[in-house]
Amino acid sequence: MIRFPKPYADRVARMRVPSGFLIVAAFAWFSHPSGRSLAAGLPVSALGLAIRAWAAGCLAKNQQLATGGPYAYTRNPLYIGTLLVAAGLATASRSVGLGVLFAAVFVLVYLPVIQLEEQHLRRLFADYDTYAAQVPALWPRFTALPPKNPNPFRVALYLKNQEYQAGVGFAAGTLFLLWKLVA
Repeated sequence: MIRFPKPYADRVARMRVPSGFLIVAAFAWFSHPSGRSLAAGLPVSALGLAIRAWAAGCLAKNQQLATGGPYAYTRNPLYIGTLLVAAGLATASRSVGLGVLFAAVFVLVYLPVIQLEEQHLRRLFADYDTYAAQVPALWPRFTALPPKNPNPFRVALYLKNQEYQAGVGFAAGTLFLLWKLVA
């Protein structure tokens, strides 16, 4: 994975929310969906949303190292879910430019944030390095790592991590694309 200097990563981490507003504006302006693009893209986004939901329901932030559920396959299932949601929406919007924008934001914003989060987890959990040596950062393993802490999915964690907000955003994006299709 690309390594970013810490000052850059810190600065970019603060830009994550403002970059989201830029992406929403670009999405609204540049999307030109068709029935086919919606049929191809929305299932990919829904898969990403499901992965994010599964991960959020297995994540007790800063309390326990998540190694079960999707974390047995990849260290960053929330970001893989985000990438799938973005790829699906770019496909559904029928805009190559949005796909390029989403990819650039992922590389320039999310990869540095992942790096900062890993530094934080190394400080919090002594066994993080062992886990990181066995589970890839982004490309998932094909077999699950036997979890030390199973971290079963819990609705309470899903709600505490406010992952339902991603579902609301996905629903709003889908409705917007449907509106643009018929308008």
